[in-house]
Amino acid sequence: MIRTENLQKVYAAADSVETTALAGVDLEIRPGEFVAIMGPSGSGKSTLLHVLGLLDPPTAGEYFFDGQPTHRLSERQRTDLRGRLMGFVFQNFNLVEELTVFENVELPLLYGRVPAARRRRRTEELLEQVGIGNRRDHFPSQLSGGQQQRVALCRAVAARPQLLLADEPTGNLDSAQGGEVLTLLHGLNAQGSTVVMVTHSLASVRQDYRLLRLLDGKLTEAPEA
Repeated sequence: MIRTENLQKVYAAADSVETTALAGVDLEIRPGEFVAIMGPSGSGKSTLLHVLGLLDPPTAGEYFFDGQPTHRLSERQRTDLRGRLMGFVFQNFNLVEELTVFENVELPLLYGRVPAARRRRRTEELLEQVGIGNRRDHFPSQLSGGQQQRVALCRAVAARPQLLLADEPTGNLDSAQGGEVLTLLHGLNAQGSTVVMVTHSLASVRQDYRLLRLLDGKLTEAPEA
């Protein structure tokens, strides 16, 4: 599903000082895998996830998604591919405060022009699946952190993406809430979604995940215990 070759990302500041976030990443992820990428703050984890999610182009190197060279796509084609095949879970939830729980989850289906009856059924199904169907008319500010992350997960998978990208999904949660979110991610992977999660905490990594380590913009396969 995912293949990168010598992927690089360099940021240039106004004073011409360059910061290397990715320093030649070679990565291959097969369909249906759950991959956890671990590293300290500033190691390039979020940058890698943003490049894989077509949110940020690399400075150099190549990224192939399902065999397609993404560097040859127009911005419109990248947006279309991202909207149809990818889902995102962010550390800060990124829910729309003015929308209800139901409306937040329904949003990607609305953008995808899914008919109203199908949107309603799919949204209700997801909310019941994660145990917050009774909160459908609440707003994000009325929810706990764990509940907000469940809503974010529902929104991320509403359109049944092939690839789910999770950026520190337990970072703002306590251990109990974080455990719930990891269980949900694992369940989604068991249903066929490919999951790539970045984290700085080994506690977020299960034994059945494939673990990679990123340090100073370089990726290595973690040795087996």
